[in-house]
Amino acid sequence: MLWITEDVVIVCDHVTGTVRSYNPSQSYVTVKGRRVLIAPDTVGRTITLCPLVPPQKPCTTTLAVITGYSGLIKIDGRPVCMDNLTGAVDAPAPPYKVRTAGQTLVSTST
Repeated sequence: MLWITEDVVIVCDHVTGTVRSYNPSQSYVTVKGRRVLIAPDTVGRTITLCPLVPPQKPCTTTLAVITGYSGLIKIDGRPVCMDNLTGAVDAPAPPYKVRTAGQTLVSTST
């Protein structure tokens, strides 16, 4: 599984809804100059362009991570986010997921 960086593309289950802005909580571990994301960097992020319209609730915010934190690798005592990351959204929809990790060089088995 690849580590994810601030260049990750995370999408809601409706595929066009994307998270594009991150504020990584650490800056000293990078891959090709891009900061690696750690828990909880993907939580509370704005989702834009979800195609659902009222009366359906569109996906607008990422919530708690369901899976995708490394069980072994930590930075500042917090687990690294992996490309199998999924998490809840603020709408009655399946979890958000990683489309691309933002890098292809660094990976780990867990």
